[in-house]
Amino acid sequence: MQNILESDIFKRSSLLLGEDVMASVAGKRVIIFGVGGVGSWCAEGLVRDGIRHLTLVDVDVVGVTNINRQLQATVSTIGEAKVEALKRRLVDINPNAEIEALCRAYNSETAESFDLDSYDYVIDAIDSLKDKMTLILEATSSKAVFFSAMGAALKVDPTQIRVAEFWDVCGCPLGSMLRKRLRQRKTLPAKKFLCVYDAEVLPNRGLTEDADSYNKQEIVSDQISKKAQINGSLAHITAIFGMTLAGLVIQDIYRQCLA
Repeated sequence: MQNILESDIFKRSSLLLGEDVMASVAGKRVIIFGVGGVGSWCAEGLVRDGIRHLTLVDVDVVGVTNINRQLQATVSTIGEAKVEALKRRLVDINPNAEIEALCRAYNSETAESFDLDSYDYVIDAIDSLKDKMTLILEATSSKAVFFSAMGAALKVDPTQIRVAEFWDVCGCPLGSMLRKRLRQRKTLPAKKFLCVYDAEVLPNRGLTEDADSYNKQEIVSDQISKKAQINGSLAHITAIFGMTLAGLVIQDIYRQCLA
């Protein structure tokens, strides 16, 4: 393999940000929960921007229906753990990156096994409403800076993607349901946090497939349901969501260095 210097890989990044910011970026520890359509692109953006210490958390394996929107999903990676397939790609981008792949579920039962205080940034790209609520509460109670992705399915228009504080997210069914559930349980986030969201909600126009052949996610509407609903999604939307999350991390580091 050709001997590639890390300084050469990030020469254009350093030209823009400066060596002091790049050194700070390289020293930060980031954990991403969920490396599907949104989280996988976030991970790529972070590593290409110079993040060296990255932990990936996801219990799923690559399925054929992931190929249309998830970075590590290809015909050759079907059946592999998502975190392992993504780690292989990220290390190929920067061999000096320390990528930890945890093929584990995040939920109320496993939450205590994750030391969120040991990270500088926590990224939420989880689909499950219940698990997302758990992460929001745990992450906002930690020392880490927290960013979250709202629903990225049922969207086509990339110009409608926005960033707002959680309580200011408008028009997003997932955001509305999360706020409703949190108020009902009287367990509110310990601090404010930014979300990537999109108020566009289109109908599924295709034929409904067998839910068992897809990754299941909780239905998100004004009505609480235990049923799983499969919603269509596209790579250009999920990728922008993920890259925007990565951008929020880099922007925060940049601002801290220049303050």
